[in-house]
Amino acid sequence: MHRISVAIVDHHPITLEAIVSVIGRNADLELLGTGSAVPDILQLATDCKPDILIVEVGMPGNAFEAITSVVSSVPTVKVVAFTGVVGVATAIRALDAGAVGFVLKAAQSCELIEAIEAVVRGENYITRSFASQVIAGLRDETLRRKAAAIINLTIREEQIVKLLVRGNTNKEIAARLKLSDKTVKHYMTILMQKMNARNRLEVVVAAQKMQDSNFGAHTLN
Repeated sequence: MHRISVAIVDHHPITLEAIVSVIGRNADLELLGTGSAVPDILQLATDCKPDILIVEVGMPGNAFEAITSVVSSVPTVKVVAFTGVVGVATAIRALDAGAVGFVLKAAQSCELIEAIEAVVRGENYITRSFASQVIAGLRDETLRRKAAAIINLTIREEQIVKLLVRGNTNKEIAARLKLSDKTVKHYMTILMQKMNARNRLEVVVAAQKMQDSNFGAHTLN
């Protein structure tokens, strides 16, 4: 029977030692290597090509970016994020980066093994006590688009979005901003791309969620 090969990257020596011990006690698992810093993530994936790479995403540096590099460079390696950071945003960021498992350090050691086995079977795995919160966060796509979408809006795009939220039609927006209908339609296409929205309604919904915190820097005359 094929043993599941595992590599681990964690900057906490005690945690790393504990995981190594857990792996060592399981006859179905084989430890290929360990690391303690972000650069070790891609290095281990490339050199060892383990079935599973367990990564502490809270270590200094950008572990999320490293996970994305692993997924694109060595797609046979499946990443399980392992962290003490209890936060939906952290979980979503890890999963968006390419991790297919997310396990909290507060979980029992048997749950880490369960995650490894699930991921090898081609499933996704999230710590049971935390799964419902993460799934709810993943479902709120509008919220996930928020940070990337609004930060890049030009002054003109902000003005158009504000008028959209107020219920103005394209023709009314064109008249208010002294633009042609064609120009407003062009801006609408750009806004849908920036907000990953499929239609005008989704742009409005995304804008309404962001309005209080992000709009207001550029007011309409």
